[in-house]
Amino acid sequence: MKLTFTIKKSITIIAMSFLLLVAPFVGQAEASSKPAAISKTATSLIGVKYSYGGNTKSGFDCSGFVSYVLKQHDVRVSRTAASMHASGTSVSKTNLETGDLVFFNTVGNKVSHVGIYIGDGKFAHASSSRGVRVDKLNDPYYWGARYVGAKRISGVNAVATASIK
Repeated sequence: MKLTFTIKKSITIIAMSFLLLVAPFVGQAEASSKPAAISKTATSLIGVKYSYGGNTKSGFDCSGFVSYVLKQHDVRVSRTAASMHASGTSVSKTNLETGDLVFFNTVGNKVSHVGIYIGDGKFAHASSSRGVRVDKLNDPYYWGARYVGAKRISGVNAVATASIK
């Protein structure tokens, strides 16, 4: 009888210790996969044509593309590149993570273009000349010189979305 009680007590202590150890990380596996899923959604749309004001698979402009991709993952953002740039948390180019929004000056305005960083120095975006595509962030011929900055949007980054369920 005493041995059975001791075994049950030991199992309970081990189980509680395990829960205390694991609890802070619950939800992070799901959260950390969100940027990868966003990247996958963004690249699955490669080839969709450009359409000024477009925000559907029949055609996208840059901010419509970003809004559409993020909405597929329950993340809501403003509709224009400039208003997206006004939200979120600034991120240095050296600290970019998959899912961060990257901004460019393409027409003389401070921010006129937006894309989604997909890792490995690349971003997905809706180009007005070629539709949805992937380009290098530091392209010396075009994008590199027009880069303005990046923002991390709440609900995308793993730390921001971690929760206990």
